[in-house]
Amino acid sequence: MEDPIADTAGFAAGQITFRQLADAMPQMIWSTLPDGSHDYYNAQWYAFTGVPDGSTDGEGWNGMFHPDDQDRAWALWRSSLASGEPYEIEYRLRHHSGTYRWTLGRALPVRDQDGEIVRWVGTCTDIDEHKRTAEQNEILSRELSHRIKNIFAVVNGLIGLTARQFPATKPLAAALQARIAALGRAHNYVRPHSEESAPHPGPQTLTSLFEQILAPYPALDEGRMVITGTDLAVDDRGATPIGLVIHELATNSAKYGALSVPDGRVDLHTVVNGGQVTITWQEAGGPPLSGEPAQLGFGTRLSDISITHQLGGRLARTWAPEGLRVEMEVAADRLSREKLPETAN
Repeated sequence: MEDPIADTAGFAAGQITFRQLADAMPQMIWSTLPDGSHDYYNAQWYAFTGVPDGSTDGEGWNGMFHPDDQDRAWALWRSSLASGEPYEIEYRLRHHSGTYRWTLGRALPVRDQDGEIVRWVGTCTDIDEHKRTAEQNEILSRELSHRIKNIFAVVNGLIGLTARQFPATKPLAAALQARIAALGRAHNYVRPHSEESAPHPGPQTLTSLFEQILAPYPALDEGRMVITGTDLAVDDRGATPIGLVIHELATNSAKYGALSVPDGRVDLHTVVNGGQVTITWQEAGGPPLSGEPAQLGFGTRLSDISITHQLGGRLARTWAPEGLRVEMEVAADRLSREKLPETAN
């Protein structure tokens, strides 16, 4: 049968054909006509699936997907064919062993000089081990979170028992229990989450997020911790990384910084300018700093990862004698899918 993809593609002056190149790739590679009808798969596709050559041409490919993924894959594929937008999806593909393995499918249109789509070329990448590892990490994270929340519950219970034994302490006990409950809520929001485990509904703006994370600290009620600036929309992509950093800063400040003394102060300010969001944490009135600590803890490194890796932003610390200053800068569209004003202070 004639190769549906021209072997005279000119690779290395005709010394290697497209079919030879595609078969040498470690990924599964496929191609379709402009209408989405599959007419080519490389050797890796047949090695992975174990199906006879040509058996998945046309629309036969969808039968290789897990039954629960077929409708979703069809809908997304038809959408890409209609719009010309890139196709990308994770689904479970039947392996030659009879099991289903998680796979990342991607495809891009090939256009002629007039911009018309003449072919779609796609790849399938086995990501099953990655998915299983992520699922295991999620299970461990949930178990750890469950144990931590149990500790909060035990401490709250002990405070209640003590208050019943010493009635005069009941007002203090109630306030302390409220702080611990707030700490539990903050922990639940800043712990790592998958899309399925993320708490909903959560804070919808930066200010509400900050207030929830900082609620356990008396300085917020006392006016020594002030939140100012632009209140921006925040959704699942930005809330947890930002919340994690603020939680870490507040924890360290309560142990070593401005919040560790009665007169210490923290100002948390947000500015939006030209599509960039700058969040500044400024401490004052705490123990004088002599410079950057010789060794930074795991929480500090995790904060850096949250801003630079997860949000693609920048985090800078200034260890001034009068107090720690931390600036976080991220693109506005990394915090929320909602369009933000170009400039706001």
